[in-house]
Order: sequence, then C-alpha cells, then structure tokens
Amino acid sequence: MTGSNADSATATVAARAGAGREYAYRVRNERIDRTVAFAEVDPTLDFDRLRAWFGSDHVKPYWQLDLPEAAFRAKLDSKLGDDHLTPYVGLLDHTPMSYWEAYRAADDVVGERYDAEPEDRGVHLLIGPPEYLGHGYAVPLLRAITAFQFRATDAGRVVSEPDVRNEIAIRVFERCGYEPQGRIDLPDKEALLMHCERERCFDAVAEPADANTDGDTDRCVDVAADAETEVGR
Repeated sequence: MTGSNADSATATVAARAGAGREYAYRVRNERIDRTVAFAEVDPTLDFDRLRAWFGSDHVKPYWQLDLPEAAFRAKLDSKLGDDHLTPYVGLLDHTPMSYWEAYRAADDVVGERYDAEPEDRGVHLLIGPPEYLGHGYAVPLLRAITAFQFRATDAGRVVSEPDVRNEIAIRVFERCGYEPQGRIDLPDKEALLMHCERERCFDAVAEPADANTDGDTDRCVDVAADAETEVGR
C-alpha cells in the first residue's frame, strides 16, 4: 500500500480509535472545522499511544515520562488511581491526538504555592502526534477543556503552571484567558502560575452554552488561528 491509499488507511485506523468512546465533553469548532472532544483515558485503548506520545522529542523535555514499558504502565496506573486528577484523551474529529489532565488544585502541590480555593481546578496538556503541530489546534483545544472544567464543576478559576522555559505554552494559555500570577518553584520545574477566572472565560473565550452538541462555533477562536501547538505542561 503506497501514497494516498496508505494515508487514507492510516486516517481510517486513527478515526476508528476514537469511535464508540464515551465523550465527557464535545464541541464543534467552525474556525478549525473540527469537532473537539475529551474522553477519559482507557488504558486498554490508550496505553501504546500515550507511551509513544510521551516519548516524542517535543514532549520529553517538559514531561520527563519517556520510560520503559513497565515503569510507564505503573506511572499511568498511578495517575488513573489518583482521586484528585482525571486523565483525558483529546480528540479532533474522533481521532485521539492529545493528552490532558484535569485536577483539583487545592489537593495538588500547586495548591501550596497560592491561596487555593477548594473548587479550583487545574489543567496539564500535550499535543501528541507531530503531524498535529503547527496547525493552530492548541488554542481551541485549551479553550474547550477550560470551558469543560467550568461547566462540569463549581470552580471559580482554572489554573495552569507551564514551565517558564516553555514560551509557546505560556502564549497559548494567555490567548485562552489565563493571566500570569508569578513564578513558582515546583518539584519538577520552575513554573509560571497562571489563572483563568470563570467570568473572564465566559466573557471572552468560552464555547457556546450548547457545547455538548455539534452545532455552534467558538466565537473567539478567530483571533488564534495561527497559534503554535508545541505545548506541554
């Protein structure tokens, strides 16, 4: 199998990987002409792809989870068993292409670095396959996960703590309504603490109210079509 036939077959296999999954959140984004969705990580479906993503050159410097199979399985099991954190696979048009963690900030180490409220949520992210880099997907994906956290919880703010070296990630968070609060020291990095307040999200960057349908568009993603996507924690 060669050429366009091979490409078509690869795309078909990738799409099937997302078929039949139960989505926790879904929205149609007309600016990128894609359906954005998040599904909780299923280790049976996702183990191999996640291990490959964490071993990618653009991910390794920020996540440091390029591990042997047994060690990676133990780390993934630990994340899945952590009751303050939920790992998600992010999908575009039902194709898995990103990894996300949504967590209760007050129960995380970051909650020790600021005056965390009990309902605060936080997010970590990475774009997996290199072919999804550089197409402006990071901003609509991040806006969708942020809106998801506000719609699914009573959080007044969502926090992030990108590595201070990761200027691209910081710019993406800023374009999604996250405001810098200052540098903080975490066990694995020096980070920039950033907050997105609920009011700011829904005034400026959130998806429409009927985001769990495949209908309306994100009304603010137009300004971010050129966003880079080499983002990490």
